[in-house]
Amino acid sequence: MSVAAIKYDSGVSRWEPNARGRLERAAMDLYVERGFEQTTVAEIASRAGLTERTFFRYFSDKREVLFYGAASLQELLVTTVTDAPAGTSPISAVAGAIEIAGALFQERRDGSRTRQAVIEANAELKERELIKLAALAAAMAEALRGRGVKDPIASLAAEAGIAVLKISFEEWVSLSGDDDLPLRMRAAFADLRAVTAG
Repeated sequence: MSVAAIKYDSGVSRWEPNARGRLERAAMDLYVERGFEQTTVAEIASRAGLTERTFFRYFSDKREVLFYGAASLQELLVTTVTDAPAGTSPISAVAGAIEIAGALFQERRDGSRTRQAVIEANAELKERELIKLAALAAAMAEALRGRGVKDPIASLAAEAGIAVLKISFEEWVSLSGDDDLPLRMRAAFADLRAVTAG
């Protein structure tokens, strides 16, 4: 039996190193330069030096470039709440999870700032962001219920945590300098406790 020779076009790479990252950078650059609505998938792929087919291997549409990390973020929050030490109060378990998420955002401040600016400029994307935040709150509330926390306390703690995340994040991306997001979140939780105690 003979083996057929397989020839590949030398101009087309079958493996694109860091394709997802290249597509994400290209999309963000184009969203800032041209606006989200005016940017096409073809333009994103071209800017990244890739094909549209490669784009759709990583993202279902151009919105997903902005939201593809939502599932990982949800998993992180849920795992952190679930794994909090026994006896940890519901709001403290949520606060710990939110601070860990804040540390991840801290590492990507410039990207977070750019992403937020793109979202704020588009009503559809703002709605999508609110849906994502609601899903995160629901997932954390479910994790708290799994720890034996009853409703409405589980839902209240999770929703409060998402409010702290949203407000702290929006303040943080609007500031110049090296403001520490996890510390800002910790201060916001302290403020929340003071308000509810009063």
